[in-house]
Order: sequence, then structure tokens, then C-alpha cells
Amino acid sequence: WDAAYERELQTFQDIGDAGEIWFGEESMVRIIRWLEKQKVPLHSSVLDIGTGNGVLLIELAKSGYMNLTGIDYSPSAIQLSEKVREKEGMSNIKLKVEDFLAPSAELSGFEICIDKGTFDAISLNPDNAVGKRKQYVRSLCSVLKPEGFFLITSCNWTKEELLNEFREGFEILEELPTPKFCFGGRIGNSVTALVFQRK
Repeated sequence: WDAAYERELQTFQDIGDAGEIWFGEESMVRIIRWLEKQKVPLHSSVLDIGTGNGVLLIELAKSGYMNLTGIDYSPSAIQLSEKVREKEGMSNIKLKVEDFLAPSAELSGFEICIDKGTFDAISLNPDNAVGKRKQYVRSLCSVLKPEGFFLITSCNWTKEELLNEFREGFEILEELPTPKFCFGGRIGNSVTALVFQRK
């Protein structure tokens, strides 16, 4: 990931392109629309888990959200997100190099946690993926307040699989609509987007 973000950092410095938006613009719109529909207060504390280039946080800030934090375990990703934040003039967004599987003590009390592809990336780790997924759920429980919302967008997991992964401590609130496709007479989704609430 460091190498990937170092390339994106170089590209941003060369031409001002912030790089890949995981799952595209509509994935960010889907998250923001849900927050607005639920009338989630603009001062709510929001954590973007695996923020990458930080573009989701920029869009949240443009929508009026004020208490935004992004973490990534890649220092290059945080450097890139800092540059994107500077360019957009969004000095109120907090960014930290932080491994979500071993969160620091000050990473707690969030009302909303958002994951676009980070759980997917952790799930693909060849070194003890099952243990890392369980640790992710434990970390999520420690950083998200009871009754807090967890919004996850995944391209690796179905709704049923995610319900199983997050059954300890979370209940499903709703599935957000994602683009459908048809293949071999079956209809499916290329991504799954779910909203959980911490019990």
C-alpha cells in the first residue's frame, strides 16, 4: 500500500490528481445521502477507516460535517490525504497514521465509522485473515460508541457474509442500494453497502 500511495502522492504533486476513489463517486454520494436522510447531526464524530487519499472526508466536510477523522496505516496515504486536504482548504479534518487492528487509546468515542474497502483489504491478507477479521470487529467495538453507526462498502463480501462477520455486537439497520448487473440469468451486485448499529 505504501508503494501505491507513494505513486499517487507523486501524481498529486505533478498534476494535482488525488487518485483512486474506491467504488467511485456514487459510493460517497450513497453514504452522504444516508447520513442526511437519517438527519445525523453535522457535529457527529466520524471516523473514516483506511482513509487513503481522504477524498470521502473532503466530501463530508463540503456537506457540512465538522468532526472528521481519517486514519490509515500507510504513512504515504496520510501524506497524500494531507496534501488533498490542504488543496481543498479543509484544515478541520484530522488525519493520523494508525493501524486499525491495533488502535491507540485516543481512537474512541466515534458516533459514525465508515469503511470503503478496508475490511476487504484486511480480508485478503494471506497471513491469518480470519484472525485479522475478528480483530477488526474488536477494534470497531472499541472505537464506535454504543448505538453508533457503521457504514461498510465491500466488493468481496455478500450481505449474508457481512451479517455473519459483524454478528457480535452489531445489528443490521439497512442495505443501501448499489448498482445491479445480470450474468447468466442471475442478478447480483458488484458491491454491497450496509449500515450496522452497535448494540
